[in-house]
Amino acid sequence: MANTAQAKRYAQAVFLIAREKRELDRWLEDLRSLSVLEHNDAFFKALETPNLSFDDKSRLLRDRYPALGALAVNLVNLLIERRRAVILPQIFQEYQKLLDGHRGVQRAEVVTAVALTQEDQLDLERRLSEITGRNVVITSKVDASLIGGVVARFDGKLLDGSTKSRLEALRKQIAGTPK
Repeated sequence: MANTAQAKRYAQAVFLIAREKRELDRWLEDLRSLSVLEHNDAFFKALETPNLSFDDKSRLLRDRYPALGALAVNLVNLLIERRRAVILPQIFQEYQKLLDGHRGVQRAEVVTAVALTQEDQLDLERRLSEITGRNVVITSKVDASLIGGVVARFDGKLLDGSTKSRLEALRKQIAGTPK
């Protein structure tokens, strides 16, 4: 929980800087690149080595990520110095949320029984946008156990229009009826 709070604070600070410098997309790409930094254990451990100077760590980062902005390099060095580099993926996620909110975008995860066609996905995005009043962008998954329909999760809410849940509700209703 503490890591989430820290990631939010860093993301907010980064967002303010990015907005001020009009580099919202640049920071998004930098943070996306850095969010996988921890997965390269050898490189990550090299950056955490206290024997390396700030300049050496910056050089390593620039060699590995040549497109990385100077302020993003400073962020990584600050996080490493404070032993918080492990929260980079969370900072990216929190920054994405702030950017989405700034742009009026609502992300939703949609689960269907069969894969959605491009046309179906666009139609579903349009319908969810009407419901939320925001521009909805969906990521879809397939779960054949739903039988049919759609389950959508966004902003802490669940819309369950699956055939499976409807059948389950019907079963409970029938089972509760006296004979």
